[in-house]
Amino acid sequence: MALSPSWDAWLSENLLRGVPEEALARALVAGGVAPEEARSEVVSLLDVRASLHAQSRRTVERRRGVSAEEFQARYYRAHRPVVLEDFLEGWPLMERWRPEALARDYGDVEVEVMAGREARVDHDVSPDACRTVMRLGDFLRRLEHGGPSNDLYLTARNFALERPELRGLLEDLRPAPGFVYPKRQHGSIKLWVGPAGTHTALHHDVDSVLFCQVHGRKRFWLVPSFETPRLYNREHVWSPVDAAAPDLERFPDFATAHVHEVVVGPGEMLFIPVGWWHQVLALDVSVSLTFQSLEVPGGNARWHTFG
Repeated sequence: MALSPSWDAWLSENLLRGVPEEALARALVAGGVAPEEARSEVVSLLDVRASLHAQSRRTVERRRGVSAEEFQARYYRAHRPVVLEDFLEGWPLMERWRPEALARDYGDVEVEVMAGREARVDHDVSPDACRTVMRLGDFLRRLEHGGPSNDLYLTARNFALERPELRGLLEDLRPAPGFVYPKRQHGSIKLWVGPAGTHTALHHDVDSVLFCQVHGRKRFWLVPSFETPRLYNREHVWSPVDAAAPDLERFPDFATAHVHEVVVGPGEMLFIPVGWWHQVLALDVSVSLTFQSLEVPGGNARWHTFG
């Protein structure tokens, strides 16, 4: 028995928003659809989306001069990643957030960072054991002289921009109407600082993110949200697959996943739609910034809305 047109439209819309397949199936069952049929409809639509995606380009589009209206229509609502190459042009942070400037202006500030990551295979999933405090200047000197490493990283979990001593950094941002809410919301702007070699395993975020690269370069591997069944996702938002070098004997379904690879450089912003899987590797000493409070109609859609 086919779904009604209204259920079909609802299912398509929420797959685009990145709602998990299990949550969609539960909602269909609650609406009177038989469990077997609900699961079949969700899987069928996921397969159709993946098939259509396979016929399109597997590169991340790079653009300049994109208006807020075009961004929302062509990328945010269409659930498509994009690199906006000129997003940070004219922002003071492009100079003031360089490592040497941060060390000069904020070197005496104590910050929390993640250390000892290389000794723990679970550092992404269980990060609390890696938390440590050091002066920002000492941290930055270790990045400069320590070479490539995944051992030391200032991440979003360290909430550096919430520290009173570092709130002045927010004055180096510029308005981005139609992209980011003009009123800064607590915890919605995150700072990432680390050496070349810092690595974040394949995962997805629970809402859409504007990832801005201030200094250095990062390489991303992205997989569409509607290909989640191919990613062996058994623990919250994490996948055990290494998108850069997948073990297809352990994870054979990943062979049919569509992996998009892109390098994001200084001044560029990568839009990561909610639910899109991504793995990240820093190619240089890197300073990055992420925004989660997007100025879009209805607010930034969250992954667990229907969970």
